Amino acid sequence: MPFSWSLNPYMGCVHRCTFCYVRAFEQRADRPADDRYGRTIRVKTNVADVLARELARPSWEREAVAVGAATDPYQPAEGRYRLTRACIEVFARAANPFSLITRGPLIVRDVDVLAEAASRAEVSVTFSVPTLDEQVWRTTEPGTAPPRQRLRALKTLVDAGIAASVGMAPILPGLSDRPELLADVVRAAREAGATGIWANLLYLRPGTREHFLECLARDWPDQLDRYERLYAGRAYLPAEETKPVRALVSDLRREHDVGDRRRVRLAPPPEPEQLTLAV
Repeated sequence: MPFSWSLNPYMGCVHRCTFCYVRAFEQRADRPADDRYGRTIRVKTNVADVLARELARPSWEREAVAVGAATDPYQPAEGRYRLTRACIEVFARAANPFSLITRGPLIVRDVDVLAEAASRAEVSVTFSVPTLDEQVWRTTEPGTAPPRQRLRALKTLVDAGIAASVGMAPILPGLSDRPELLADVVRAAREAGATGIWANLLYLRPGTREHFLECLARDWPDQLDRYERLYAGRAYLPAEETKPVRALVSDLRREHDVGDRRRVRLAPPPEPEQLTLAV
C-alpha cells in the first residue's frame, strides 16, 4: 500500500462490486466474502472521537492518512451517520493531511469541510471511475452511482479548489480495457477538470477471486477461460499484461492534457521558517 495509515469509518460496503479486494480481507477474518458481503454494514460510531485522540498524541507526526482504503466512506450509510464528515472536521482542526477515495457523489455535501481541511493541510480526493461502459458498470458495480455522476461530483470539488483526480481501477481485461473505452474515461476526466488520472488492472486474491470468477461465469461466460489462464496461480497480472494498458492511459493523459488546472488552489500556509541566531 502506498501509505502508512488508513481510516475506515465503516466496515463492509453496500456497493458490492464483484471485484472488490476487501472480500479477501473478509474471508481472512472468517466473514462472508461471497454474495452476502455488503448486506450488512458495521458502523464505527465513535471513530471521530478516537481519531481526535490519536492525532493529539505527542508522538503523532502529522503523517498522511488514507480514508476509504477498505470501504467507501461515502456509501449510503454516511448520509445517516455522517462519520466521514466528522473525521474530516477532526483532520481540519488538527491540520493533518489526508487522502480520500470514493465512488460516492454524496461527497459534495462536504465541500465546506473539505475546503477548510485543504486550507490547513494537504488534501486530495480520488474518484474511482474504472469505465463509462454502462453494461460493465451496472454488472460489476451494482450498488454504485453512475460514473458520470461521480465525475460531476469531482467537478464540484475542483471548482471549490480541492485537488480531485480519477483512478481507473480496476480495469478488467477483455471487458473495459479496449482503447476506445479507456479514451472515453480519460476524455471525460479532462472535461470534468480532474487534477490527475492513474490506472491499475484487476488483481484477484483468494476471497475476491472465487466471487469474481463466479460472477464472470454468469455474466460473461466466454471470458472465463481467459481469466483462469491469466490469473492461474497468481493474484497480480504479469508486467507484459499491465504495462501496455498503463502506457496507453499515460499517453491518453498527455494527449488530453489532464493535469491540475484549478483556478483556485486551496493549500496550507507555508511552514514557519526556523531562524538561527548568529553567534
